[in-house]
Amino acid sequence: MSQHVRILVIEDEAPIRRFLRASLEAQQHRLTEATTGQEGLSLAATDAPDLILLDLGLPDIEGLDVLRRLREFSAVPIIILSARGKERDKIDALDAGADDYLTKPFNVGELSARIRVALRHAARPADKPTLRVETGDLVIDLENRQVFLAEGEVRLTPNEYRILAVLAKYAGKVVTQNQMMTEVWGSIKPGQEHHVRVYMHQLRQKLEAEPARPRYLITEPWVGYRLKVEE
Repeated sequence: MSQHVRILVIEDEAPIRRFLRASLEAQQHRLTEATTGQEGLSLAATDAPDLILLDLGLPDIEGLDVLRRLREFSAVPIIILSARGKERDKIDALDAGADDYLTKPFNVGELSARIRVALRHAARPADKPTLRVETGDLVIDLENRQVFLAEGEVRLTPNEYRILAVLAKYAGKVVTQNQMMTEVWGSIKPGQEHHVRVYMHQLRQKLEAEPARPRYLITEPWVGYRLKVEE
């Protein structure tokens, strides 16, 4: 990922803005700040940022409304930074078009990693889908439907593979339970949430050195799952 990424921060809390500026400018990113939703929308339209960090609790416009209006004219990655940590808040933001969601307080290292992942996704040509995902010792070959761990092939059941393929398709991003069920089974039916949990447990048994402390297959509590991308 090239340096000098232009980041628009839409955040009304001055201490958070100072923290983000100090942390991200130290990584050679260029920050523009907006303290209201309306100002953020105007800057997003005129300054063409590479990525947007958006708070949901803005003083003038509800953050979800800002997100929806941004998505009417911009496809740049949007990461939500919010003190709201409830399941519904996260699902609503992801469904409205957010690429990721971090709950305050957050770690600078994790935010930087999420930014790198979001920018890599945005840089991929839309007509060239990812055919191979590599993270740590895990390799998912979507073209040949094969999975390797430390160079040894791992045998998966059809449903295990389908679930892993969905996570690989959105590597680094949160996949909600509803999104997972729709992509794997084509519908959302009562009881399918349990099926997802069972298959995720089985995948961790096969792919994680410590299934109880997963390195790759991360649970976002009450929201869904994420395939963690390592550098």
